[in-house]
Amino acid sequence: MKTDSAGPAVDLYIDVVCPWCYVGNERLERVLAAREAGEPPVAVRYHPFLLDPSTPPEGRDIPSMLRQRYGVDPRRLWARVEGEARKSGFELDLGRQPRMVRTIRAHTLVRHAEARGTAPALVRALYRAYFVDARNVDDPAVLADVASGHGFAPDEAAGLVDDPAELAIPFYVFGDRYAISGAQPEEVLTEALRRATEDARTALV
Repeated sequence: MKTDSAGPAVDLYIDVVCPWCYVGNERLERVLAAREAGEPPVAVRYHPFLLDPSTPPEGRDIPSMLRQRYGVDPRRLWARVEGEARKSGFELDLGRQPRMVRTIRAHTLVRHAEARGTAPALVRALYRAYFVDARNVDDPAVLADVASGHGFAPDEAAGLVDDPAELAIPFYVFGDRYAISGAQPEEVLTEALRRATEDARTALV
């Protein structure tokens, strides 16, 4: 029987324009950094969660959206999450970033970073690019720049985030290994499931 000395996996559903996701990710990083020496490593697996799937290509003005939706000064809504960020040891000023943007492109890079072992660092860099530096993380040039420090050549990153096949929804991952995007034919899904099942059986031998 094959034994696995690795620690548990943590599945984290995120959007890089979600302030609560940012706080939650920072807290998870603190928890993992505080683990005692010798404890098995923990794999963090990121999954896309779209905070606002209806965001148009030009983005949305966040203060206007919040005033219209809740009828209050946005600063009242931001105060709680900013306070929670301070409890976790970092400053978060939600007034710095005035626009909600689409994040399918950013999620595409995170997905490809998983196999390179750079996903946690890339996710953190994307949060900082959006919330701290007020950059547009739907802009291919911005994404290429951010990703260049996390295992991607700039041209490669720019190509990925402009490839319709990479941006297609839905997206499937079979057995943590076989990734398929878009509305693929049933025979393609069947083959991916067959290969993932064979791999799982082999791992038990």
